[in-house]
Amino acid sequence: MSDFSSPGGTKIIAIANQKGGVGKTTTTINLGAALTELGQKVLVIDLDPQGNASTGLGLEAQDRDLTTYELLLDDIDVLEAIVPSDTPNLSIIPATVDLSSADIELISNEKRSFLLRDALRQVSLAQMNWDYILIDCPPSLNLLTVNAFVAADSVLVPLQSEFFALEGLSQLMLTIREIRHSANPALRIEGVVLTMYDIRNKLSQQVEADARDNLGQLVFQTVIPRNVRVSEAPSYAMPVLSYDTNSKGAMAYRSLAHELMKNNATLAA
Repeated sequence: MSDFSSPGGTKIIAIANQKGGVGKTTTTINLGAALTELGQKVLVIDLDPQGNASTGLGLEAQDRDLTTYELLLDDIDVLEAIVPSDTPNLSIIPATVDLSSADIELISNEKRSFLLRDALRQVSLAQMNWDYILIDCPPSLNLLTVNAFVAADSVLVPLQSEFFALEGLSQLMLTIREIRHSANPALRIEGVVLTMYDIRNKLSQQVEADARDNLGQLVFQTVIPRNVRVSEAPSYAMPVLSYDTNSKGAMAYRSLAHELMKNNATLAA
């Protein structure tokens, strides 16, 4: 497998889909782990009040002292909130249910859409030399997701291989376009990755065909299969790459990481 260096310094990717249950958090955790296998240093930011990315990387609720809530609302030093995971070179800023009130608490703040961007511009974070920062967004297009889009270089969209999968994308694309026109002109779509794909299922094949017909090269060549090991891994608080390194799910996320880095190396050339 080729070794790519991360182009242009830290790459910030928001992983988002306003529909729940599409593999968003699973993709965040496992893409992060796969990138570390390619020699990258990765920070996950859990921006979902459910805190599933935090749990999936082994952080119990009582161990989350400083979280994305404090990062957004209390102007803390970002380094104080970073917790290393058991996967080498993969760390996380965790979340708790406290984050669910952030929308209401931020509404009166004039800089409410820029708080995450400003936090990630702290000099102390830059000195950590992250290659990738992956933001696990909540399953809605709320103020937290807007903060992620304003802070990010790009948006990666997990798309479940099921009926009506493409219908929900229009509002997401509209939100990305609005952010481009207002707060973050450089924001682009990293790509769409098909998740929970069953090659034996004609519906999965039809969703893939429709996605490639409508979105063209925005759709990653890699598809993430429906795989029991991927589903089991979070209950053991580890990425599937650690839980069952030779499973089809682990191999698919390695392929996705490789394709992502290759695409970014091409863009930087």
